[in-house]
Amino acid sequence: MRRRHFMLGLGSAAVVLPLAARAQSTAMPVVGYLQTGAPELSTRQVAAFRQGLSETGYVEGRNVAIEYRFAEGQYDRLPAMAADLVRRRVAVIVPAGGGYPTQAAKAATSTIPIVFITGDTDPVQAGFVPSLSHPAGNVTGVSALLGALTAKRIGLLHELVPKATAVGMLANPNTLSVTAQIDEAQKAAKTLGIALQVLYAGSAPDLDAVFATMGQRGVGALLVAADAFFGSRRGHLVRLAQHHAIPTSYYRREFVEEGGLMSYATPLADMYRQAGIYAGKILGGAKPADLPVVQPTKFEFVINRKTAKTLGIEIPPMLLALTDEVIE
Repeated sequence: MRRRHFMLGLGSAAVVLPLAARAQSTAMPVVGYLQTGAPELSTRQVAAFRQGLSETGYVEGRNVAIEYRFAEGQYDRLPAMAADLVRRRVAVIVPAGGGYPTQAAKAATSTIPIVFITGDTDPVQAGFVPSLSHPAGNVTGVSALLGALTAKRIGLLHELVPKATAVGMLANPNTLSVTAQIDEAQKAAKTLGIALQVLYAGSAPDLDAVFATMGQRGVGALLVAADAFFGSRRGHLVRLAQHHAIPTSYYRREFVEEGGLMSYATPLADMYRQAGIYAGKILGGAKPADLPVVQPTKFEFVINRKTAKTLGIEIPPMLLALTDEVIE
């Protein structure tokens, strides 16, 4: 059931999807789409990106082609994929799913326009743009700054599981913005009077090992940091949380749709649609330097009621009233 929206003001090698555009005119512009995840986990985002393109008059297979590259969670593939898109002389590169694809694209070209989509990395701190309002150069994009929502997520998790005096934070040590997210989490935990344990995992075996020791560490609830690697392993993460009966807060609603307990984040579809609009504008002649980095202002709080019941958690009425959607 949908309630309301939080509104916040915020200043293998390549996998190529089949293209109907293979028999197209050589004059048709080509967009290079570089994604950290796997194609089967990205269908909704890709559809939203295409929708944004179509809103500016560009339809795949009709007057624009898209070259897809999916790293399937393996960051070390990204530089070669970005370099390949540059060699193919694409008109725009759209790195999506975290800071690393943007880093790879930026290292590969200083001339081809880049429209990034990231939620786990601050684009200014990472050096992608000098400022959000005046990106300059050949780079702009959409930034959700999901790490900035850490305090809110911990607060909601604490309201749902108030007996958890020790909360774990699952963080990828290889993430560009991991330190900033941990700092935010520690501040929030201190304010709430709960202990925070940072648990690092940068590979699938690490995930299994971390969950296996949570009970011994006294972790009563878990916050999953915003990270593209975790997104590419979302099914595995949800199953681990279910198996070990750990109430877990995620940074994307897709985790909750697969059986995770709760999430608080910006809708990914909105971000990808906006990136499509920007890519279309650039194809139409706009310069990245003239397009400010977009920050979403819509956020969703989603709870899975079935998972809550399985964990023996009763959702407080006041918290239930705040939800945007309850998945039955």
